Amino acid sequence: MSYVHKPVLLDEVIDALNIRADGFYIDATFGRGGHSREILQRLGPQGRLLAFDKDPDAVKSAGNDLVEDERFEIIQGSFTMLMQHVKQHDLQAQIAGVLFDFGVSSPQLDDAERGFSFRFDAPLDMRMNPEAGQTVAEWLSKASETEIANVIYEYGEERASRRIAKNIVNERVETPIETTTQLAELVRRSVPSRKPRHHGKDIHPATKTFQALRIFINRELDEIKEVLPQAVDVLCLGGRLAAISFHSLEDRIVKRFMRDASLPKEYPPELPIMPDDSNVKIKRVGKKVRAGEKELNENPRARSAVLRVAERC
Repeated sequence: MSYVHKPVLLDEVIDALNIRADGFYIDATFGRGGHSREILQRLGPQGRLLAFDKDPDAVKSAGNDLVEDERFEIIQGSFTMLMQHVKQHDLQAQIAGVLFDFGVSSPQLDDAERGFSFRFDAPLDMRMNPEAGQTVAEWLSKASETEIANVIYEYGEERASRRIAKNIVNERVETPIETTTQLAELVRRSVPSRKPRHHGKDIHPATKTFQALRIFINRELDEIKEVLPQAVDVLCLGGRLAAISFHSLEDRIVKRFMRDASLPKEYPPELPIMPDDSNVKIKRVGKKVRAGEKELNENPRARSAVLRVAERC
């Protein structure tokens, strides 16, 4: 299937990165390459762009226009390998900008066989990289009721997590839970009906559970926590870090990281030590940015997107 779509907050991201024609940039979440292509258009012959994506389908989607561009390189793998590859290029503290667009991509959601969405009847997979790790179905078949409840509550903020977990464990005794529709229907039966809150539209009862399981099985939040310090460390002075989040759990991590990395180290007031600002690595640039009305009309999925920007100092 071919996907042609404008990536979320494209203009805002390009402005935030403050692109230099001869700079070395990293698109840590390639997706279908919308951000990468726009960055390359602004780079000169000496500029470079390194991209990452776990998903082999995303890597394959980079057409000849990118693959044959000598300024571009793409790595199939987690963005947590960012520092490793920067060291291989001997470019520590020389990167002019790093971009993250966290979460699941539209092509992944729209590909029934990937098992990310309850809109399709498909194997319950949800792996960003379908070539590695266990599927959601495999994990649900052996996890304890407590483990399942904790994951759904922590990563989905689902109040009915215990009831859902109990019903999953009871159901799997008779029938393995192997498809998206099986799980969605089980959750629907487990969650009490709620009034629509989201712009007057009904939210499917399984939304939070699917989100939680996807985040858990892909270690999404752990990887964000792991990579943000790496991203700052590879930046040159004045280099920009731009991070797009799609839900509060991601955004909370980004917000706290940028806040903490921009503050001087403080000591207890009884100690005769002045605050130490030597550990201040970044300064926050502007306020968080959301999609405007025009973009929301064209792409409703941009509704939840939040962009935060910081600069190396």
